[in-house]
Amino acid sequence: MSLSVLANAQNVSREEIRGLDEQIQDVKKDVISLTSELNRLEEKLLFPSNTQAAFFISLAGSASGEEFSLESVEVKLGNQVVAHHLYTYREIEALQQGGVQRIHTANVQTGAHPLVVSYHGKSKSGKEYSGTASFSVEKAVGPKFVEIQIAGTQSAINFKDW
Repeated sequence: MSLSVLANAQNVSREEIRGLDEQIQDVKKDVISLTSELNRLEEKLLFPSNTQAAFFISLAGSASGEEFSLESVEVKLGNQVVAHHLYTYREIEALQQGGVQRIHTANVQTGAHPLVVSYHGKSKSGKEYSGTASFSVEKAVGPKFVEIQIAGTQSAINFKDW
């Protein structure tokens, strides 16, 4: 008799534990969802769409076929350094596979703003490349997106205005 009661208690405990595990997983999903929503709301509050300007880094496909590894990028907006980034191996791989990195988001007034971008990197053979380019960001009412495309082995920086 006592063995059957003990076995029944263990079964109930296991069922209760499974139920608690499922509840914990549901709570975790809810927390992740709420965190994501809070991040979106925070970005909308801090960077309203009528003043938002976002800057993205990408790598251009190399015409010479030589692989390029980006080491660092510095972005100046309005004669102030707004972003400086040193790249990790994983980030370099992602960029080489066509990834895009958001390097800076800012609140910018309407009008023209000077943008200066500098980079340093190396080719697979060890040759060092660097470049600097300027661009005028024409900000109107509404969000502004600028892609900074680095063509390392050609020592060039191209800008795409969205």
